[in-house]
Amino acid sequence: MSLSSSDERAWFGTAADALPDDAADAVLIGRIWDPLAEGPSPVVVRDGEVIDVSAEFPTIRDICELPEPAAVVSGLNGRHVGAFADVLANTGSPARDRTRPWLLAPVDLQALKAAGVTFAVSMIERVIEERAGGDMARAADIRRRMLAGVDLHDLTPGSEEAARLKALLVAEGMWSQYLEVGIGPDAEIFTKGQILSAMGTATPVGVLAASTWNNPEPEVSLVVQSSGRIVGATLGNDVNLRDVEGRSALLLPMAKDNNASCALGPLVRLFDERFDLDHVRGLAVRLDLEGEDGFRLEAVSEMSRISRDPEALVRQLIGPHHHYPDGAVLMLGTMFAPIQDRDHPGEGFTHKTGDVVRISSPALGTLVNRVQHAEDCAPWSFGIRDLMGNLHRRGLL
Repeated sequence: MSLSSSDERAWFGTAADALPDDAADAVLIGRIWDPLAEGPSPVVVRDGEVIDVSAEFPTIRDICELPEPAAVVSGLNGRHVGAFADVLANTGSPARDRTRPWLLAPVDLQALKAAGVTFAVSMIERVIEERAGGDMARAADIRRRMLAGVDLHDLTPGSEEAARLKALLVAEGMWSQYLEVGIGPDAEIFTKGQILSAMGTATPVGVLAASTWNNPEPEVSLVVQSSGRIVGATLGNDVNLRDVEGRSALLLPMAKDNNASCALGPLVRLFDERFDLDHVRGLAVRLDLEGEDGFRLEAVSEMSRISRDPEALVRQLIGPHHHYPDGAVLMLGTMFAPIQDRDHPGEGFTHKTGDVVRISSPALGTLVNRVQHAEDCAPWSFGIRDLMGNLHRRGLL
């Protein structure tokens, strides 16, 4: 039986939800797991159909390294896989048909990087995390006292005004390492996950079972060539363990990089005359979260409020000081910092297993994931060696 967007709405939504509002005018690429090839294949999504282009481009990296990726993809043809609605439905089905294709994260050999503390609200929350030491009740008290006297929204990081504020905060005993990367000259850019470890849409994301304070982080993610040129964008969920990071910033790898803790998708929208970096600067990213307990959370993160320009963040990521020969994906950070109480007054928000997280923007579509314990998510088992071996067997290398 064919699964399509006309069926009863599933937890991960429909093809119309997943695709950009102007999908007919968007240049969209992604990846599927192809059971016939026993491996991943780059695809183009055009007119609601999925087209396998692996014969021309074995990896998404190869497409993104082209001088003009969107122009090439727009005229690219290949093997017809099927309707995007059917592939999406099979991806999220609890009884996934392993003989039919399903969606993967839309990047492959690119390094998975993320920028932190790029919005004032997020920055303040990180300071609170640090001072609270992972204690939610103490965090609520610090938040009440701290937010009354600090306004960092219009401050340019690294400016003379920022330096003067730093001196003031140091004198008041309020300085923090999070304020350093929030208003200082150097951005926080870290490794979110290992190459090929990202999850796609309609799949689980993971938080450690031992974590008692964690949250999603809805973000725009840039696709960057090895040259440093930005060629596209997608949506991301930088799942974060707030209690772990709050204990010590040195535990950032444990807070950020766990099994199934990075989600990207559903597709990469390549830059062209209809969608470019200026459009990214004006995006609004919406978060809709629904728990099995009936809890709902809604928020909007506006890229116009970012403290560091996306292009400036990319310059700190890649350049003469650091090279990524296969390019990178850079998650740009979020202003979303959930403080809405879920269970008890003053304890704020934390995930529960079964939460459905929807991250959406009209120009990029919707990324949907369901929260599980990281230990219970499918293990990451297909690495770079597996990819190279598979492409060799298929005669694509």
